[in-house]
Amino acid sequence: MHIYGTKTFKTFGATDFLRKNDRLASLMPAAMRMARLQKDCADALPPLFSSCDVMAFEQGQLLLAVPTSALAARLKQQLPKLQGDLQKRGWQVDAIKLKVQVTRAAGPVVEIRKLSMPDNAVTAFEELGDALEATPQNEKLIAAIKSMAAKRR
Repeated sequence: MHIYGTKTFKTFGATDFLRKNDRLASLMPAAMRMARLQKDCADALPPLFSSCDVMAFEQGQLLLAVPTSALAARLKQQLPKLQGDLQKRGWQVDAIKLKVQVTRAAGPVVEIRKLSMPDNAVTAFEELGDALEATPQNEKLIAAIKSMAAKRR
């Protein structure tokens, strides 16, 4: 990060920034605690917890954000194991609640390519459809070729 108005180029991380600001420095312990809890939950249930988030942990109550109700149902069956693993790691978890949060960012958007065909290829398929012998075996093939050529025009 470059500090504008200075001649020197100094880089520092987000944690350094938070530590240097008095008001934000008080958030560091809570943020680090939540990050450790998130990591411990992910370590306890690796396949299920990859798309879940820790929302809150207060007075022994752990609140987890789950993206779908289907995943919440599967995760609900694993809550005793998660609670036991967290207690072994030193977390005083008395209860775990799940909240379906659909607002989590979706996976990467897959771009659908639109296939195009040059005009000479479309013409060649039209000619092929006309040139094929009209037999019962070729009937569906000829119809498919002519249909494809008509859609590409």
